[in-house]
Amino acid sequence: MTPRWILTALALCWLGFVSAHAETINVTIDKLVFSPTEVKAKVGDTIVWDNKDILAHTATASDKEWDVMIGPKQTASLLLKKAGSVAYFCKYHPNMKGRIVVAP
Repeated sequence: MTPRWILTALALCWLGFVSAHAETINVTIDKLVFSPTEVKAKVGDTIVWDNKDILAHTATASDKEWDVMIGPKQTASLLLKKAGSVAYFCKYHPNMKGRIVVAP
């Protein structure tokens, strides 16, 4: 008979509550450009924006699902919670655009 704790751990993994392979994906902001402009990630990964500029920026989802403020010479992060392709931009500098493609 399988111990109860093993069954619980397997159930949690299957339901997606445990992310054994979550990654941190870095996006640099420099000279009013997100780099890379498109990243591929998975649910549970974290995006970290590193703002090298002397200006504040945002990473604002086009569907308004999230809005991350990134101060000058600072970093900010976002935990990806659902799958899909999301375009984003800077509210202060709308020509700055990026895309995150999130796999389940």
